[in-house]
Amino acid sequence: MKKKILVVSAHPEPRSLNAALAKFAVDHLSAAGREVQLSDLYAMKWNPTVDTDDYPDHGSAGGAARRLHVMRDSEEATLAGRLAPDIAAEQEKIRWSDAVVFQFPMWWFSAPAILKGWIDRVFTSGFAYGPKVPPPYDDTAGALAGRRALLSVTLGARETAFSDRGIHGRLTDVLHPLQHGLFWFTGMTPLEPFAVYDTDRMPADRYAPALEAYARRLDALFTDPPVPYRTLTGGDYDHDMRLLPGREREGTTGLDLHTYPDPAPHSGVSR
Repeated sequence: MKKKILVVSAHPEPRSLNAALAKFAVDHLSAAGREVQLSDLYAMKWNPTVDTDDYPDHGSAGGAARRLHVMRDSEEATLAGRLAPDIAAEQEKIRWSDAVVFQFPMWWFSAPAILKGWIDRVFTSGFAYGPKVPPPYDDTAGALAGRRALLSVTLGARETAFSDRGIHGRLTDVLHPLQHGLFWFTGMTPLEPFAVYDTDRMPADRYAPALEAYARRLDALFTDPPVPYRTLTGGDYDHDMRLLPGREREGTTGLDLHTYPDPAPHSGVSR
C-alpha cells in the first residue's frame, strides 16, 4: 500500500522559501510514489480562532446561555460527528495519513498563529486527547498512534545561535511544545526536525543544497529513528507524572530527562 502524507504549510507569501519547500515536499513525495495532501493554511484562509461556531450543537443541552467549555464541548461534538465542517475535514486528513509534515517559519520562537490555531481547532478532545481516547505519550497506543511526524522549519538566525550554548537555546528545546507536547502527547512518532538556518540572508547558491538535504529527510520519513521520548506507561513515571529517581543518566537535567539515555525501547513504527 502507498504511504500517505499530509503536508501542513503556514506562510502568507506564496513566493516564499516556505511555500517552495512545501511544494518541493509534495512534488518529491508524489514522485516517490506516495499519496500526498496539502493543507496550505493561508491559501485556505483558515480561521485560527476557537469559538462556539466550532461546535454547532453548543447550548442545545442547556440553553443558549450554556458556558463554553472547550474540552467538554469539543469532545461532545467530536464523538457525535457534529464538528464544524472545516475541522472535520482536517481531522479526516490526519486519519487518512501515515505521516504529517509541518512546514513553517520560526516566528517569535514558535509557529505562526495560523498554525497554532489549526492545532487548537483540529486536535479536539475525543480525537487527539481526553478520557475517551488512549493515554498520552505513547506512539504504540496513543490517540493518533501509527503516524510519523516531521517539523520542517526555517529560521532567520544562524545555526550556532540555536545550539547548546547559543543565545536562543537549543532548537530541540524551542520545538519541545510541538515535538513532545503535540506529536508525542497524541501518540504520533516525532522525528528530528529539518531546519534551514540563516534564511534572512540566504544566497541563491544555498537553495539547491537545502533541497537536497530536505529530499534525504523526506526519503527517510519512514525509516529514520524517532526522537527517543519516554512513554508515560513504560514504568518511568510515578502517579504524579514525575520521572522516578535514577531513571536518567547521571548529570541529565531539563527536558533531556524525558528522553531515553539509550535508543528507545519502543519501535516507533508507522502503519
